[in-house]
Amino acid sequence: MSSAMGSPTNVFWHECAVGKGERQKLVNQQGCVVWITGLSGSGKSTLACSLNRELHSRGKLSYVLDGDNVRHGLNKNLGFSPEDRTENIRRVGEVSKLFADAGLICIASLISPYRKDRDACRALMTDANFIEAMLLSVFMNIPLEVCERRDTKGLYKLARAGKIKGFTGIDDPYEPPLNCEIKIEQKNGVCPTPCDMAAQVVSYLDGNGFLRA
Repeated sequence: MSSAMGSPTNVFWHECAVGKGERQKLVNQQGCVVWITGLSGSGKSTLACSLNRELHSRGKLSYVLDGDNVRHGLNKNLGFSPEDRTENIRRVGEVSKLFADAGLICIASLISPYRKDRDACRALMTDANFIEAMLLSVFMNIPLEVCERRDTKGLYKLARAGKIKGFTGIDDPYEPPLNCEIKIEQKNGVCPTPCDMAAQVVSYLDGNGFLRA
């Protein structure tokens, strides 16, 4: 009997009187998810924070879900096995969807190395409210050697020394998006500035009507 209580047949969706359209009109923007994916050190968090600041300066409400930050709370019980990585991305995808439904621009910044997991998050969204980009891929299409040279957290050094196993880009694969709305890359060997990256994303959001209800 107790097991039946947890059965999906006993769980019902409840609609509320205030809908997504009304929430979006209140904040004069369209809720969406900007999913920033790329290697460690590619600049995902830098872009996320810069984009968050730029949107705030324009009077737009956004929130950053950073891959490291969510592992301090929501996902602190997860490790880095392929199964745990899949669950990590699934949870962030579900939370991102709730933020978007609330009318916010949710900026999810995670390595999210596996294509199937990112595709599963996209499938969660019921309308055109999911934007995937690799660092600003929103593809941080920043070469591994550049990310490794930065090594801001010292993780590549540990991975090369064999002290971290299953590290993305070293002994675990990163699967680039096959189709992304935005791609951030070096130009003539120079990485774009945080402001330039944010401007590229804001231009996409503005041009596609997300910055107005």
